[in-house]
Amino acid sequence: MKKTGKQNPQVQSSRRGFLGKAAAGTATAIAFPAVATAQAPTQFRFQSTWPAKDIFHEYANDFAKKVNDMTGGELKIEVLPAGAVVPAFGLLDAVSKGTLDGGHGVMGYNYGKQAAIALWTSGPAFGMDANMVLAWHKYGGGKELLAKLYDSIGANIVSFLSGPMPTQPLGWFKKPITKPADFKGLKFRTNGLAIDLFTSMGAAVNALPGGEIVPAMDRGLLDGAEFNNATSDRILGFPDVSKICMLQSFHQSSEQFEITFNKTKFNALPAKLKAIIENAVESASADMSWKAVDRYSADYRELQTKNGVKFYKTPDTFLQEQLKVWDEVVAKKGEGNPLFKEVEASMRAFAERAVKWDMDTNNPRRMAYNHYFGKQPAKKG
Repeated sequence: MKKTGKQNPQVQSSRRGFLGKAAAGTATAIAFPAVATAQAPTQFRFQSTWPAKDIFHEYANDFAKKVNDMTGGELKIEVLPAGAVVPAFGLLDAVSKGTLDGGHGVMGYNYGKQAAIALWTSGPAFGMDANMVLAWHKYGGGKELLAKLYDSIGANIVSFLSGPMPTQPLGWFKKPITKPADFKGLKFRTNGLAIDLFTSMGAAVNALPGGEIVPAMDRGLLDGAEFNNATSDRILGFPDVSKICMLQSFHQSSEQFEITFNKTKFNALPAKLKAIIENAVESASADMSWKAVDRYSADYRELQTKNGVKFYKTPDTFLQEQLKVWDEVVAKKGEGNPLFKEVEASMRAFAERAVKWDMDTNNPRRMAYNHYFGKQPAKKG
């Protein structure tokens, strides 16, 4: 059909009106959802089990910042120091009950709830270091076992492990430890299953949170104590009350941090925020391990050059006694505690292949160090 010339003005006017209304409707449809879905950020209040000045509290803040940055402000985690809401040893209950939305601590502080929880953090871990324990936790069944343990005690939490810690010193003392008998009657601070280890070795053990250890040593309530690393120990004031530190020990070869969330509140988060948290945990874990190498090595040197601390290697006779006594402790703890036995068996099976691979594969670092920097053996106790 042949088109005619001009269209009816009324038709053109009607069409323009329809298009104008449609455009206005489209604009309204686009703008309206943006207003309707705008929400305030989700606020989570955390507490650490560490004094505000400790590098451990810094690690907690590092994790929170990663989450806050990656969520673009949708989730904001505020971290308070130990004691701000509850005592350090009360963190698990506070998170489980929802008094706190989450926390940053170590599993050894939950040892009294179920002894098997401390297997992640206490003892020789069959020769594994903390990074290997984290490998077992993620890929060898540890994660599922830990969830099972928390379910068994009714803990309403979601747990993430992060931050492999180097082997911890035996501790700070008035004089060097030269033999196992030196621990007989010694008033000593530790935590987790190391309480049972050192008690069996004859010490009078007192479990104290980090901020209370140095004051107790200063008042003579402790003859010796261990906490964790050169940086934390320097910041907390250990060199003010002792100038002797014994390096190497099997009582805590494998400790790592635990980041917990109230399960109800965590499960209510959108899938995107849960995924960000899980990835932030692993990012913080790697970052912490790198920062630890830098800071701990610098403070280890400073403790010697500026604080006059003398470091001694714990004698092999003492380390061998620790292994012997540890086997007795875990055998006793496993009696009547099938979950304890299940965790230990799983960890052992993973360690048997992982530790052999590690020893057979990696170069002897002391050989390379001596080649480049000269032979500097550690003092013997």
